[in-house]
Amino acid sequence: MLLTGATGFVGAALIERLARVGDGRVRACTRDAKAVFAHGAEAFVIDGLSAATSWDRAFDAVDVVVHAAARVHVMNETAADPLQEFRRVNVDGTLHLARCAARAGVRRFVFISSVKVNGEETRPGQAFSETDMPAPLDPYGVSKWEAEQGLFALAQETGMEVVVIRPPLVYGPGVGANFLSMMRWLRRGVPLPLGAIHNRRSLVALDNLADLVALCTQHPAAANQVWMAADGEDMSTSQLLRRMGQALGRPARLLPVPAWLLGACCTLIGKAGFARRLCGSLQVDSSKAQRELGWVPPLTVDEGLRRAARGK
Repeated sequence: MLLTGATGFVGAALIERLARVGDGRVRACTRDAKAVFAHGAEAFVIDGLSAATSWDRAFDAVDVVVHAAARVHVMNETAADPLQEFRRVNVDGTLHLARCAARAGVRRFVFISSVKVNGEETRPGQAFSETDMPAPLDPYGVSKWEAEQGLFALAQETGMEVVVIRPPLVYGPGVGANFLSMMRWLRRGVPLPLGAIHNRRSLVALDNLADLVALCTQHPAAANQVWMAADGEDMSTSQLLRRMGQALGRPARLLPVPAWLLGACCTLIGKAGFARRLCGSLQVDSSKAQRELGWVPPLTVDEGLRRAARGK
């Protein structure tokens, strides 16, 4: 099995889980020539992900590719043309890898996409599913959607099976960005104006996502399908912070500031997108995977939060 993005947040967790399926051998792609991986994974050095990447000998004795590498969504974009940069890596790089894999006789290509393909927000109780019309709004989501379309076209052309998995926010040991910031605030006992937010958001624990990915490398029914990934328990931002505080052993100090007021203040200081992520709803329906693949997320939300809090 070939895994890209092996040193990333998701990829590093996938190595352990993928080592338990198939023949147990994992070839882990990295830019670091000195990288050493656990669980017997073999390092395969590449010079980045693009349409020019050399994949010579990468697919020797490989029948499944799990593609977790990507140019990820960034909060403070510096590129002059962000969409072009996302396309260069997430579309051109992905499709070049997939074409090389198909030519080498790889049987299945598992692509870690994103719920951002579906959109940025849902109405409470109206979760995104695999049958919804894609509506990506930012360059990252657009690039993931274009990559998905290219992969399914390649599957029809070559016969290589393609599996697409769309997770929402992933949390677990090593998580960064806003999730890490919230844990730090809670550890310090900082009062947060987030006690009166009644939205609904889906998350997926890192171990739950890794479990679904591993299942999708092998299950016959996974081929040429899109699958949503989620823990199966949606929470408001206020509920998440309280349960995160329990996992950290520190009570969450939440002030009941109305969501409309919080949103207005964030908008005034140019942080409307941040307010949307805090106050808006984004629900994901993963029942298709449970129904058709027999997938049951192995971790509860509380256990996932405890692992994130412990960092392991």
